[in-house]
Amino acid sequence: MATQRLSFFPIAISTSQSLPSKRHGYCLSLPSSSLYGNKLLLETSNLSRFVAKYHPSTTATVSFSLPAKPERTSSEKSPKWSARSIKSFAMGEVEARKLKYPNTGTESLLMGILVEGTSQAAKFLRANGITHFKVREETVDLLGKSDMLYPGPVRPPLTIQAQRVLDWVVDEKLKSGESGEITTTYLLLGIWSEKQSAGHKILAKLGFNDEKAKEIAKYINEEIVLNHK
Repeated sequence: MATQRLSFFPIAISTSQSLPSKRHGYCLSLPSSSLYGNKLLLETSNLSRFVAKYHPSTTATVSFSLPAKPERTSSEKSPKWSARSIKSFAMGEVEARKLKYPNTGTESLLMGILVEGTSQAAKFLRANGITHFKVREETVDLLGKSDMLYPGPVRPPLTIQAQRVLDWVVDEKLKSGESGEITTTYLLLGIWSEKQSAGHKILAKLGFNDEKAKEIAKYINEEIVLNHK
């Protein structure tokens, strides 16, 4: 069976070892000379251990390049992302690199949600039989195996479709008028909204549909609280 491959559009991604942050958390931003121009700040104080595990050469602050539309001129007005959604994004990059893909696509973002595993979105997917193993299998079946000799960049840049997903997420949160952080459910629904993307096709093949999207959308602003005993 012929495999279908996505066309990849490289976007510069930068890593900083000493980004200023009052909370010493994650700061996700675009360089000022990039296509989108403005900064989208995503901060959390709970991810330093994760960074140290997967990127031991960096300190607790890491700069991700994420899309922010030109009209977003104030980082204070940009909604913040939850720790789970940031970790899901980061794990998506890790999954893309494991598959030796040169870019992080919607399929990798979907795998990232499932690898993080503790969010409302991840639990909903697993309850509907959509697991990381199945998504990974469908990804290789759809996109094929990479012919790269070595894994891709440490931070595989986003595909154009993955960029649109993140833009959709921010737009939807702003339109909702709801306070609070952007949950991982927004990320899942963003993937579903990108109908020509690999992530959407894989979800559809595994039984996700508009009815399930409406069901999980009811909890879009809710995050699961983990009980620590």
